[in-house]
Amino acid sequence: MGGRRRARLAVDLSVLAVIGVLLVSSFGAAAAVLYREFYSPSAFVMRYLSMLESGRAADALAMPGVALDRAELEAVGLPPTASDALLRSTALGSLTDATVVEERVDGAYTVVTATYVAGGHPGTTRFRVVSDGLLGVAPTWRFAQSPLAVMNLTVLGSMTFDVNSFVLDKRQVSPDGMDADPVAPLSMLVFSPGLYSVSVDTPMATTPGIAVLSDAPMVNVPVQVQAEPTEEFVAVVQDRVEEFLVACTTQQVLQPTGCPFGYVVRNRVEELPTWTIVEQPEVTIVPDGAGWRIPDAQATAHIDLQVRSISDGTLRPVSEDVPFLLHGTITVMPDGTASIQLGGLDVR
Repeated sequence: MGGRRRARLAVDLSVLAVIGVLLVSSFGAAAAVLYREFYSPSAFVMRYLSMLESGRAADALAMPGVALDRAELEAVGLPPTASDALLRSTALGSLTDATVVEERVDGAYTVVTATYVAGGHPGTTRFRVVSDGLLGVAPTWRFAQSPLAVMNLTVLGSMTFDVNSFVLDKRQVSPDGMDADPVAPLSMLVFSPGLYSVSVDTPMATTPGIAVLSDAPMVNVPVQVQAEPTEEFVAVVQDRVEEFLVACTTQQVLQPTGCPFGYVVRNRVEELPTWTIVEQPEVTIVPDGAGWRIPDAQATAHIDLQVRSISDGTLRPVSEDVPFLLHGTITVMPDGTASIQLGGLDVR
């Protein structure tokens, strides 16, 4: 009888031991899952990427190790005056399918590699993460290297431009403010990863746009955009040029003041000359630094006058075409208007 009780007790203890082992194993497995999903370096990076995917720029910027001050920028050789204008939800592009594909220890750091699709373009970025202490018993992390980068953007031909449809003016983001150099590069902080589409779309200038993938933390990304004149702008300049030349013809002199054409007579003019424009120039506009240039365009004026010979006193009529080349420069003023300066050359 006593033997049977001892045997049953041994069996019960064995069952309890097995249950205990299973409980410990289950608890360990659950803890491992919790760590991997919520408290690991990979989970920390995925929270950052998820914020970018959902357009939560302010939350992403607030994660430990993301934001940079002037001293930190300067210490790594980046422009300390870089603007934070693009670190906002309205300037973010599309980011989807973010996935961590590797996590490895590198000395005091953990390197987390993630893949994603940014604006339809697949990409890969490596993040350096370091321990940031404990929250209770749970480990916390921070970026050892900020995932921000700097886009050095040069926009020629326009003071305004769009980044992911977010409209900016150079004078808003330049450290020189209203005195911003129209051709100087603009340094702007951007999130990595992120696709940034830069374009110009104004009544004067347009571009098809250029897409830039920022896929590496703490680097300079040079971008140059050259705007081209719109058809509307060319038409307006054409009208202004024609109006200018017609106004020149109202001056009844041989050399109209400030005009690209004239006529030389070695005898005496008996009556005031009259001018007309018989061939208007076909204006084209090309980029020229911060502004625009009108390349040489062929045109023809016509003069009618009466000339008396100094030698024999005879009077003869003159009716002659006067071909000339017209060229000019166009300066875009701070208020967005254009100032046109025209010149010319007699090609007779």
